[in-house]
Amino acid sequence: MIETEIIELKGGAALGYRHLLGNKPPWLVVIQGERGYLATEYLNKEFVDRIGDACAIVEGAKDFDDMLNGIVSWVSKEAEKLGVKVGMQGKDALRLML
Repeated sequence: MIETEIIELKGGAALGYRHLLGNKPPWLVVIQGERGYLATEYLNKEFVDRIGDACAIVEGAKDFDDMLNGIVSWVSKEAEKLGVKVGMQGKDALRLML
């Protein structure tokens, strides 16, 4: 099952989607802004950097609230160029990628 939701933030909106790919966690949770996205640790960080995506990882998130309120643990090179930093709250990182 895939859940989707429009995430409204000051400065714009983003599309969130959540999917349990196997029979048990971890969940794949992504909130897509216009210039980049927040994601769970499910994604391969080296690949994200290699293809030039702006991405910030929030580990352990199970839903959209966890992503927005969690702390960014990894940032791609492209996301760094947008001002996203490790240690930021997810919603602050996402605002920079809207």
